[in-house]
Amino acid sequence: MAAAAAAEEARLLAWLRGPAAAAGPGGPELSAYVSELAALGLAELGREPARLAAERARVGAETRRLAFEHYRAFIRSAECTGRAGRGFGGIESRLGSLLGRLPALQDACRSFMRDAEEIACSRRMNSLTLNRHTEILEILEIPQLMDTCVRNGYYEEALELAAYVRRLERKHSSIPVIQGIVDEVRQSAQLMLTQLIQQLRSSIQLPACLRVIGYLRRMDVFTEAELRIRFLQARDAWLRSIQTAIPDDDPYFHVSKTIEACRVHLFDIVTQYRAIFSDEEPPLPAGGQALSEGAIFHGWLLQRVCEFLRTLERDLRRGMGGRLDSLLGQCMYFGLSFSRVGADFRGQLAPLFQRVAAASFKAAVEETVEKFREEMNSYTLISAPAGLGGGAAVPVPTAQPGTLQPPMVLLDFPPLACFLNGLLVAFNDLRLCCPVALAQEVTACLEEALREVTKTILAFHRAEEAAFSGREQELFAHFCRAFLEDLLPYLNRCLQVLFPPAQIAQALGVPPTQLQRFACLGRIDVDAIREPLLFLLPAPSEEQEAQQSTPHPGEGEGAGPGEPPAAEETPVPGGALPTDPPAATD
Repeated sequence: MAAAAAAEEARLLAWLRGPAAAAGPGGPELSAYVSELAALGLAELGREPARLAAERARVGAETRRLAFEHYRAFIRSAECTGRAGRGFGGIESRLGSLLGRLPALQDACRSFMRDAEEIACSRRMNSLTLNRHTEILEILEIPQLMDTCVRNGYYEEALELAAYVRRLERKHSSIPVIQGIVDEVRQSAQLMLTQLIQQLRSSIQLPACLRVIGYLRRMDVFTEAELRIRFLQARDAWLRSIQTAIPDDDPYFHVSKTIEACRVHLFDIVTQYRAIFSDEEPPLPAGGQALSEGAIFHGWLLQRVCEFLRTLERDLRRGMGGRLDSLLGQCMYFGLSFSRVGADFRGQLAPLFQRVAAASFKAAVEETVEKFREEMNSYTLISAPAGLGGGAAVPVPTAQPGTLQPPMVLLDFPPLACFLNGLLVAFNDLRLCCPVALAQEVTACLEEALREVTKTILAFHRAEEAAFSGREQELFAHFCRAFLEDLLPYLNRCLQVLFPPAQIAQALGVPPTQLQRFACLGRIDVDAIREPLLFLLPAPSEEQEAQQSTPHPGEGEGAGPGEPPAAEETPVPGGALPTDPPAATD
């Protein structure tokens, strides 16, 4: 109690000290009562407790009276308060349940908002798509339009579409539809590339070539060097197809058509290449490290020329008959036309034709020697020569100016006549294509053939010597003399016509008077061939020695270089003499 009174006293003191007392229990009424107490005197303050007690009793009595008078209201109030409390408890429990369900509702609302936003975005996109339907349809139809342009040959429009698609790809590379369009357009562009290259593999003129190469450059799929290689490969394939279509049954027809095709079409390809590509730089760069772009063309052209030369050599080996001069003229004209483009290959033709001419001549001479052997195997010395037997002389026709008449004495010896006819046929075939460089080889071939003939004559003598009568021995001696003194000098004159000494001297760069140092050039070594047969010849008389010491006109050195005398021409038995004399060609 004392503690409670002390606490009450402390509270009163605090109220009395300042305005903060108004904030204590009682509020403003307590503050007004304290102010009223402060205005009372001491006697009044002494009577104040009794007054407060009386006031308290009066209030209590009044309260009891009100309770008795209005107890029903209090009861209803208590009941109402209970019901309100119970209602507020139910509200509180339901409110708790509601608060437990609010997070799920909140998540559902958020999901609804997201779905609503997506639906709204899709609606806006659909509206935009509907508004831009025409433009979108044009973009989606680009692959089909590109394919149509390529298949119909509208390459200009196809290139414009490809450029537009490339711009779309740079701007919208992340859009799958754009990527699909780009892939389809690339496939059409590849088809276009194949068609353009295929056009280069056909018979195409220069304006079309310029357009095709322009399209290929705009496609930007090849570098400059790769484009040149592609062009040359395509045109080369076309040229090869033309050459492959030429029948190769007849070598002359095949090589003639090959020359014509190469001369016309290869020159067109060179013209097209030089009109399309610029080759102002040298074939090799200054540093020499790598080939320049111009070397591509030079290498291809060299390959084509080498392939033509291989084809020519292969057909020449198969045989040209007597048309070698015509073929040489075509080849030289071909080489001359290519000299205008810096690909003159005429210097490569001479060795080819030289080898073929030498091989043909050698084969003809070997065949003639073989026929001579066969003739000697069946030859008998039973008939007297016309100049010895006193029979009717063979009429000799008048010699034509500029002709080279064979020795008429050979008519009495058919094997020698047939042998000379075979050689004359070989000479006439050789003169169609007879370069001066063949002089040594032709001379060596003739000397080898004459040595074989000499061996055949000696074999005939050994086989028949024991059975020879005096007359047959004399006839055989005349046979040998005709071979040595008539046939061999005549062959030397023929060689001088085929290979004039003036031309040989000019080719060697020496004066004609010094050709004697080169005995094997255009002249048979008669002494070497005569030596094995000397023992078969009768000993010459003094008159014959005097005649032999005097050179005959038109024989050996007596005739001017390259100017054989005119002689009569009479058919020789066993062969057909040529109408025209052998003539040398460069």
